Amino acid sequence: MSFTGTQQKCKACEKTVYAVELLSADGVGYHKSCFKCTHCKSRLQLSSYSSMEGVLYCKPHFEQLFKESGSFNKNFQSPAKSADKSTPELTRTPSRVAGRFSGTQEKCATCSKTVYPIEKVTVESQTYHKSCFKCSHGGCPISPSNYAALEGILYCKHHFAQLLRRREVTTT
Repeated sequence: MSFTGTQQKCKACEKTVYAVELLSADGVGYHKSCFKCTHCKSRLQLSSYSSMEGVLYCKPHFEQLFKESGSFNKNFQSPAKSADKSTPELTRTPSRVAGRFSGTQEKCATCSKTVYPIEKVTVESQTYHKSCFKCSHGGCPISPSNYAALEGILYCKHHFAQLLRRREVTTT
């Protein structure tokens, strides 16, 4: 008895996929190493991928690229909406003693919630939670040393360069 292998080809690289490497998504075979997001090239899992017309995406990039945004530039998020101002503010000033124990009055520029010192990131006179300090384009992690901001919106350097290229194309 001899083993003849398989005739199935990987959709991404078009090479033979053997059973031990086979990952089947939407009835199509892939090598595990070829099952990647078309946009960011990150490896995908069967539980966390989306596809459009046979093209694979991670969930964040699929939503970013295909959900309706109401904006003329659907590939980049518009600035975060400001918090609802209709909520009445407390009119009483806290006592000195309360001020010592209540923490901080600083609010996150992204979510408008209180930022405590242990989770605080400050850039360009704005305060953020560490978890809110991320690229607004794809949620990519950023740090104070590797980010870019345009009109108060944070980007990783890769997505910022992409935005600038798109703006150049639309203005010419």
